[in-house]
Order: sequence, then C-alpha cells, then structure tokens
Amino acid sequence: MKLIITLLLTLLTFWNCQAQEISESWVKEHYRKFECMIPMRDGVKLYTAVYAPVDADGSHPILFTRTPYGCGYYGATSYTRNLWNSHWAEYVRRGYIIVYQDVRGRYMSEGVFEDIRPFLPQKQGSKIDEASDVYDTAEWLIHNIRGNNGRIGVLGNSYCGFYSTMAALSGHPAIRAVNPQAPVTDWFLGDDWHHNGAFMMGDAFRFFAGFGQPHNNPTRSARKRPKFHTTDEYTFFLRQATIANLTALLGDSIRFWGDMMAHPDYDAWWQARNPSQHLHGLKPAVLVTGGLFDAEDLYGALATYRAIAQGSPDCPLHLVLGPWYHGGWNSGDGSALGPLRFGSRTAEYYAREVEVPFFAHYLEGASSDPDSAQATATSTQQAYNQDDPLPGATIFFTGENRWRTFDQWKPREVCPTPLYLAADGSVSFSAPTARRSTTSYLSDPAKPVPYMEGTFAERDRNYMVADQRFAARRPDVATFCSAPLTEELTLAGPLTANLHVAINTTDVDLVVKVIDLFPEDFTYDEAIYGPSNDYPMGGYQMPVRMEVLRGKYRESFSAPKPFVPGKPTRVHFMLPDVAHTFAPGHRIMIQVQSSWFPRIDRNPQQFLDIYHCRAEDFIPCEITLLHQADAPSHILLPVLKSGQK
Repeated sequence: MKLIITLLLTLLTFWNCQAQEISESWVKEHYRKFECMIPMRDGVKLYTAVYAPVDADGSHPILFTRTPYGCGYYGATSYTRNLWNSHWAEYVRRGYIIVYQDVRGRYMSEGVFEDIRPFLPQKQGSKIDEASDVYDTAEWLIHNIRGNNGRIGVLGNSYCGFYSTMAALSGHPAIRAVNPQAPVTDWFLGDDWHHNGAFMMGDAFRFFAGFGQPHNNPTRSARKRPKFHTTDEYTFFLRQATIANLTALLGDSIRFWGDMMAHPDYDAWWQARNPSQHLHGLKPAVLVTGGLFDAEDLYGALATYRAIAQGSPDCPLHLVLGPWYHGGWNSGDGSALGPLRFGSRTAEYYAREVEVPFFAHYLEGASSDPDSAQATATSTQQAYNQDDPLPGATIFFTGENRWRTFDQWKPREVCPTPLYLAADGSVSFSAPTARRSTTSYLSDPAKPVPYMEGTFAERDRNYMVADQRFAARRPDVATFCSAPLTEELTLAGPLTANLHVAINTTDVDLVVKVIDLFPEDFTYDEAIYGPSNDYPMGGYQMPVRMEVLRGKYRESFSAPKPFVPGKPTRVHFMLPDVAHTFAPGHRIMIQVQSSWFPRIDRNPQQFLDIYHCRAEDFIPCEITLLHQADAPSHILLPVLKSGQK
C-alpha cells in the first residue's frame, strides 16, 4: 500500500509540474537570481548570473552557458526572458539551476579577452584557457550553489558553442553532458570568416566592426557597430575595391581583423585555434547540433562531431541536423525557410524530442556528493551504462521533409556515386568518352556574381535556399542539368567536387552549387503545408549545397600554389554534408562560377596576397571546365541506398 501511495504521489507531482504555465510571474515566484564574481586560478574573477529554484532539496541539475556577447539582464531583479519565452521554460519546469557567465575579458568579467583562445593540453599552475575557466567555474558552482545534484550540463550556440566544446575538454567530473550548437571550430577551413581559404568578407567586416572594438571591462554594454552603409551591400563593397581599403575603414584597433590580415594562409597561428584536434578521450556525453542551411557554422558542427567520433569512441555521442539557419533550432518554429516549407515544426521537435531528453537523461537524478570525486565518477559511469535516450544521428531530410535516424553519420549505407558534367549542359551518371569536351566562361572582377538576387543592406540568412534562377541566366555561371528523375534519389553525407580546369591567369575561385530543380507545375499541398504563398515555386532552383574553394589552396591550405596558365589542373574539395531527397520529376542541376559577391571577397585572379593587393591587380580570367575521358569533371554524390530508413 505504501508503494502504491508513493507512486500516486510521484505521478501527481509529475502531472502538476507538467500543468504549470511557465510565465514571468511564475519564474520570479519560484526562482531567485543572484550574481557573483567567481575567481579563476590566476585570480581573475568572472561575472556569473545564477537562477536557482527557491527550494534546495539537492535534486537540481545545473545548466550552464558561457557567452562573449554579454549576459544582459544585469542586476538581481532583472531576469532573462529565456526562462519563460523559449524552450528553456521546460528546464525551469523541471527545476534546473540556470547559469550564465560572461567569458574572460567581456562585459562584466575581468581579464583580457582573446578570440578563439587556443586550448592548452598541458596546463600548470596559473596557466589558463577557456577549458580551465570552465573547470574553475564548475568547481565553484557545485560547492556554493545550494540544492544542486552535482551534475552540470553545458550548452551554447555559435561562439557560445565554442565555449561548450571547451567545457567538454575541461575534464571536470561534474560536467556530464555538453551540447555544442553550431560550434565555432575552424575560422579558416569552414566557419564564419573563411571557407576553404576564401574570405567571407561581408560577414567578417560587419561582425568585427562591432564585436572587435575594444572596451574597458567591467561594462554592461559594448560600443555600437558603426554603419558604413545602409541599403546596398553589393555596391558598397564593390566601391571599396580591396580588403586593404576595408582595413583602413576599420582602423587599427580591431585586433583580430589585424591578425587575420597578417595570417592569410593556414599557418600555425590558425591551426592552434582549431579545438577539434584535441577532442580525444572525452568523458561527458555530447550532443552536437547543426543547421543544414547554416551560413555560418555548419562546418563546425560536422567537424566537431567527426573529431569526437574518431578521437573519443567511448563517448556517448549524438548529432542532430535540421533544416535551419544559424540558430534556427532556438528561434521560430522551424516550419519554413524562405519560400521553402518543411511540413512540421522542426524546431519544436528538436527541443521536445532531442535536446531536453538528452539533458534529462544525463543530468537528472539523485544528488551525488560533490566532495567525493569517486562518487561523481561512479555516478557518471552508471549514467553512461543506462540505455541511451537518443540515436546516434537524428537528421531531417529536405525534399521528402521527414526525420530519419541512424546509428552514425554518415550512414554506412551510402554509396559514393559520380555525377559527370557534359558539353551539352547536361549531367550523367555515365563517364564521358569524348577525347575533347569543354565548357568555358569569363569571370570579370568588375561584375562579380552576386550571392543572391535583390538588394540587401546585410547578408540575408535565406540565401542558403534562395532561388538560383538569377545565376543560371548569367554567362559567367556554367550550368549543367539532368533530365527529370524517374525515381527518388536521396543524398546523405558530404559531397566532393572533382573538377578539371584550365585558366589563363594564376589564381581563381571555384564555387560549386548542387541544386534541386523543381518541376514547372510544382505547388505545395495546402492540406500539409497550409495556404500557398505568392512565390512561383514552379521551376524553383533550390540550393541543396553551395561551397567555394580559393584555387591557390587546392593542394594545401598552408602552402598556396599558383596555377600554370593554360595547363589543365585537377581541383578537388569537399562540400559540407547534405540530407536531401530529389523526388521523381525533379532534376539535378550543377552550377560552377568564380565569384560569389559580397559573400566572399573578389579574387584578383592573380597569385597575390589578396589582403594587401591593389585595385589595379584585379583582372578577368577565362575558366575552362574539362569534361572528357581523361579529365572527367564530376560531383561525387553520397547516394543513400533505397529502402534505408
């Protein structure tokens, strides 16, 4: 009878908890906020805001985020709206202790800030990195926050995702679960400021014009970003002509911009700022979150996942990729992007079915003695030995618009399949046999191909799925297209561009796009997707994946090499992973171009230090794509075998 009563009381408590409406007034009634300056091992103190349930029964996990953007809501009576206006309300409902921290040297924290501070594997004495700051903070939290159960989870998006990766490297036994979301991982190879060595000029200039300005901490606000233009970014950047002119506009106070200008190649300075090389032997469970249409840090999510899978095979590891822009899993409902529709609220699915269950599994439970390292280690191992709550990979496939699960990513059932370019503008799964077959176009830096049709003051986040019909009309974009497919074709994993090119200069950029060309009579089923919008979806050219390579890095990112004018050259590079199904009646389109402005800076198309070249250094370049028997240009597609779930 006692057991039955206990079970009924437990269920009643659960139902009451689920029934609670988490509002601002509810949070302020049930949570208390306090602010503290937590000392690090070198004496620097970091501002930390703690939101703790008013009861202190020892059952409360800690959920922790570190940010360089300012915690905001400073003051003991000012509460962050995330606690009731986002899916974090579910963590509040479950009684989590919520912790925010300004990272070293930013806003209210002491110390000196460093962008992507390198990880130090061997730290002694008062030596610090971001991982040691996490460790010292975790140690303070479990010994000073009443009611905690000795378990900490860490999460954050983008730059905050980098700090989450550092938490996984901290080695603190109380950190049981880490969720790097679109984590900044390598700012030269694929995240934010460079893709395969090409400078993502528009984003970098806007970001560092504000974020990069020095400020004296402690402060509750940073300097406002200056407005260099207000309407038309394409015209603004074209008129600036060179990166050197942009540097002059910023002045000499933006430290990281100056560092980038001093390190144009992937040298030791850049390599030290790539944490993925250290992701071995990790102990916490890790959930990596990424957006398939993230214009900033999709590379980071994939690189982090793969580095952990290889270096930490015993780590409970999960990956989720959804049809999201940067951070789209945390804002909006994820049911659409631009004119594309996905048929469900994918962001809500992520929170309900992936993120919250992940942290609940590894953080909730009875209290463990924070003074006992052995108890913590034993409890951690017991948690890992329980049934895993999530599959290895939870991936949303566009085109078919449904979630699929796998034990790993990429799926074992993928078959690499070459799709060959042809002279008549077609593509084929059959290798070319012609002795001579080419397609040529002229790349003129004075008239670069825009990354998106229209006029924009800043980069439009929808460009990752924006209709490419405008580009297909340009003579400086080589376009190849298949016949309508007779059966569905599903791609799952990274793509590889294998191009054979000859150019009449010494350098060039190559932008490759893999596109789903919709049928001319395509419309969305209103019963599934709701009332139609005004955009003409018939003939829509949906980018499945787009990526660039700065040609001089085709053999090495550390040792650039000029092209020999007129000499056929093989160019091979990876495009980030896709998860997409081409439906019957759709066509596969490939576009190749050599500018993508102002998404990337213009290449002068000469072998030069682009960061310091002159306006007169920019010259036209003729690019010839070879698609013949001895030089079969093709895209290697990761085709998922039919029948795989």
